[in-house]
Amino acid sequence: MSFFDYEMLRLIWWGLMGVLLIGFALTDGFDLGVAALLPFVARTDAERRMVINSVGPTWEGNQVWFILGGGAIFAAWPHVYAVSFSGFYLAMFVVLAALILRPVGFKYRSKRPDPAWRTRWDWALFVGGLVPALVFGVAVGNVLEGAPFRIDSDMRAFYEGSFLGLFTPFTLLCGLLSVAMLVLHGSAWLALKVEHGPVHDRARAYGTVAALASILLFALGWAYVAFGTIGFRIVGAVDPFGPSNPLRTTSVAAPGGWLVNYALYPWMMIAPALGFVGAALALVGIRRGSEPLAFAGSSASAFGIVATVGCSMFPFILPSSVDAHSSLTVWNASSSARTLGIMLFVTLIFLPIVLAYTGWAFRVMFGRVTSRDVRTNPDFY
Repeated sequence: MSFFDYEMLRLIWWGLMGVLLIGFALTDGFDLGVAALLPFVARTDAERRMVINSVGPTWEGNQVWFILGGGAIFAAWPHVYAVSFSGFYLAMFVVLAALILRPVGFKYRSKRPDPAWRTRWDWALFVGGLVPALVFGVAVGNVLEGAPFRIDSDMRAFYEGSFLGLFTPFTLLCGLLSVAMLVLHGSAWLALKVEHGPVHDRARAYGTVAALASILLFALGWAYVAFGTIGFRIVGAVDPFGPSNPLRTTSVAAPGGWLVNYALYPWMMIAPALGFVGAALALVGIRRGSEPLAFAGSSASAFGIVATVGCSMFPFILPSSVDAHSSLTVWNASSSARTLGIMLFVTLIFLPIVLAYTGWAFRVMFGRVTSRDVRTNPDFY
């Protein structure tokens, strides 16, 4: 079913999983950032409608990346899906509950002219943007720290953590970085999409703060990884062609282990460099009034920050903090070669279609949202 051997298929799907997560951060990321900024950049109903309609035509399509990411984990990495979606169940429920507020808020907000009615839905949209941004970052922090699960000899996974245990100083740092990153992306999008005026100026002001916060928090996270107690490594030889059995790989906790790959593969330094340089470029673009530069910079920063996690952890996907021997990696947690081959064939057909449709949709919807538009266009939210 495939021209690639089992090792290459596993590597390809590790890369594709990264592509889907980055695609989600770049597209739905600015939707979340815009929603989190809504109460702060817009003060009148007309201004809030401008902000909402800057993402109104595309937010539903952007969520496709989130669905594709979950589907890819389920099909390509079933062990990872089983452990993460069961162990992080309450966190997933919180995210889904917040995400459900978004479509309801978009559809119902303007159904009545009552200011109190619209204000309540505006806050619902804010929660639907801020909470997922924060929890996604906290989840990544938990993946870096290691999830509290173990796998027994019968391949049964047992999660030994709690919901409150997900929130540690490091994971909260990751959550704040995620919020800053997406708020920067959202502010750059607003500066690009809304007319010059009060909303545009406030978006630039918050974007400046978010850019500085992204650089600072990313640096703090890097320092924590370098000098803290988190990190894992594999001991002994690895068989990249072997069967998917999480217990056949010997892993150990190794503080600072997440930086080893950068010595082995120097090209991976491109990822963290993009995280810092992209945020700096976004800051320059915001301050100089160059909206395309600001958005390109925020996109590069989001790309780099997400890619840094994947590059740092390779070949780990979900390490275990209570039993390192149970850690899930690229080599021991994938589906069969036949499954990966069939999925790759399907992906090569449909992913270009998704990309082409996304590009076409953004091209059709290109242009700034103005106060005149929200007053005269009956199709606006």
